[in-house]
Amino acid sequence: MRIADRRLLALVTGGALMAGACNAGAAPTADPVSQPPASTPGSTTPDSTPASTTPASTEPSPSGGESGPPYTATLKDGSTFTLAPRIAEKVRAGTEINYVFSYQSPSIPLFSDQYKVGYDTTLPQAQEIYPMKGTAIAPVSESGVDVNGQIAQIEALLNTDQIDCISIEPPTSDGFTAIANRMMEEGIPVFTVGVTSNGNEFTNFTQIPDNEGAQAAEILLDWMDAEGEELTTFAVSGGDPTAFWAQGRMRSFRETIEAAIPDAVFVNTEENALATTYDPAGTYDAYAAFIAGNPEIDFIQNVDIGAEHAARAIREADKVGEIFTLGWNVSYGQLDAIEEGIQVVALDQKWSEQAGFGALACADLFASGTIRPNTQELLPVTAENAAEARAELDAILE
Repeated sequence: MRIADRRLLALVTGGALMAGACNAGAAPTADPVSQPPASTPGSTTPDSTPASTTPASTEPSPSGGESGPPYTATLKDGSTFTLAPRIAEKVRAGTEINYVFSYQSPSIPLFSDQYKVGYDTTLPQAQEIYPMKGTAIAPVSESGVDVNGQIAQIEALLNTDQIDCISIEPPTSDGFTAIANRMMEEGIPVFTVGVTSNGNEFTNFTQIPDNEGAQAAEILLDWMDAEGEELTTFAVSGGDPTAFWAQGRMRSFRETIEAAIPDAVFVNTEENALATTYDPAGTYDAYAAFIAGNPEIDFIQNVDIGAEHAARAIREADKVGEIFTLGWNVSYGQLDAIEEGIQVVALDQKWSEQAGFGALACADLFASGTIRPNTQELLPVTAENAAEARAELDAILE
């Protein structure tokens, strides 16, 4: 079926992925410090192991202050971060700091519940490393995306000196660059999670979209080999197809499939992808209409939380065994679809781990001068490990 040599493709793709990984999520340059233990690969729950608390170098600078994290650090643009005096005073005394976690919405299905669990789980762990008061904020909106509202919430706390360290889950890659850079310039440590961001923050803890789409395609190609399926007609879709991360996932998926299957046909691409919204009913309706209008389709890629609704539309169109799908993140509906053989894989980006990163990162920074790096890895959930993933989801949402 496939004319292209997959082994050559793997070598080429692997080199590209390594290059991408080396250019993304790099931590700022700082005095040598011990790194925290990485999260256990494949874990769906936040890392519960406290990070190393080996002190960073705090030799007095010529001005008489401390040098090295958390007091100073060289950032990725070459500028120097200097911890705000009011925060430095707290750190010297070991007194409580104000930690803020800002995320995009408290009401997105699947996402919001798992983000809240991640924050709630790791805050006590972080408090054991360094004393902190935690505050989680998120704007309420019908769409689940309110960049201005989210920034306004941050600014309300920032303008009243109620942020000593912050983690932001930005819904867009560029929308929070200005506010993140402003806080870093004012000496407030910033971490970002969940979405590739372009600010001057210490760490961007998330996946790399171009790598994710290629990984999804490789999993699908391996599944096609194992199952003897010859899929040739593909489609891409998502709740917000114009988002940076969605574009990367769709583009690299398409390019990897086209390289392996030269006669593959994409009825749409990242440039005109099916927009499904994040609303369950609207997502199902979008897929039902799409399948009715494209009866030749073999496979649908969903790049966020909507794959379970694609699976439902496939069932109700009596297309089980004819159309397949894949998606991101874990839900009971997706696990059902995987076990039923409609969905090939759910790519778990471990939302709870993302939500829990900031508290631990702030605690490590203030306790020991450690800057936690980006160690996130996708966990593919297939028929082989769906039962384990279901048990882990039960544990998260119990």
